[in-house]
Amino acid sequence: MSEMRDMLANTAGSVFAALAMQSDVGAAWSVIMDAGFPSLLVAEDRGGVGGDWGDAFAVVRLAGFHRLALPLGESMVAASVLSTAGFDMPDGMVGLADGVAGEFHDGVFSGVLHRVPFGRHLNTVIASIDGHLLVLQTAGAVINKGSNLSGEPRDTMRFERTRAASASYNSDLRALGAFTRVALSAGALDAQLQMAIEYVNTRQQFGKPLSKLQAVQQSLAVAAIESAAVNSAGQAAALALDRGPAVFEVAAAKLRSNIAIGQAVGIVHQVHGAIGFTEEYPLHPLTNRLASWRSEFGSDRYWADILGATAARWGGSGFWAELTRRSDGFGDLSHV
Repeated sequence: MSEMRDMLANTAGSVFAALAMQSDVGAAWSVIMDAGFPSLLVAEDRGGVGGDWGDAFAVVRLAGFHRLALPLGESMVAASVLSTAGFDMPDGMVGLADGVAGEFHDGVFSGVLHRVPFGRHLNTVIASIDGHLLVLQTAGAVINKGSNLSGEPRDTMRFERTRAASASYNSDLRALGAFTRVALSAGALDAQLQMAIEYVNTRQQFGKPLSKLQAVQQSLAVAAIESAAVNSAGQAAALALDRGPAVFEVAAAKLRSNIAIGQAVGIVHQVHGAIGFTEEYPLHPLTNRLASWRSEFGSDRYWADILGATAARWGGSGFWAELTRRSDGFGDLSHV
């Protein structure tokens, strides 16, 4: 870990731990803005921190670990995309839309953004449609409030003939959103594993701690492997993003993350027993978030299709060569 990343992680851990129980979204976001985290991926000469995608992974992972209920990763991505497209960072909370349906002509957008994270709190939302990056002010949107399994806002936003700033955009905005879900999931998987280890070390069964039972040890070893796999896949995707769009690496990381959630959540609940499902116990909302993130910015099937289509395009003789080229740190990833 670089000195800058180490400093970022220490600061983020302290800030996010303090905000974990903050119910006032506006007040919590002011703290996040003051700390400079949303501009982490923006170059210093444009007023940002000048961090890389590995720094972003480290910070968003800690947001997942500390159960920070704010669109931090989405805001980082939005700031990076806007800066690259030549826009200044708008005031207020900026978010990211995934599901978009509508039409954009002559600078006017009419349509719907589906299940926008924290949509009701956003001042600006960015979306991609037909090769255009749209920058939409939310003041004129009709918002139907919704939520995911853990109660985090996932709102439908309807726009009627709304003026939108735009730029040509050929990258995959969904992949960048998926990267944020990998990072959040990596942190949350580590958090639930830590909770499980602490629980089995203190809970007595047959006169000794649960941690002494071989079956429990084996189950938690599997959960630890799944958690480590997501951390590794996320860090690899971050390295790839520093070199280019890297949809293939993000697809692999998101699919691996989804698989790990399916495996590890069941194990951790199994070792906790009934207490893990109670509303008062912190494991339940944590695993609800993991289950929700699994389907956001691309489901298992979506990313499996991306991986399969890419592998088929490379062909049987080209697959290994392409895979090693992309992982040696020197390949050009701009075409995928």
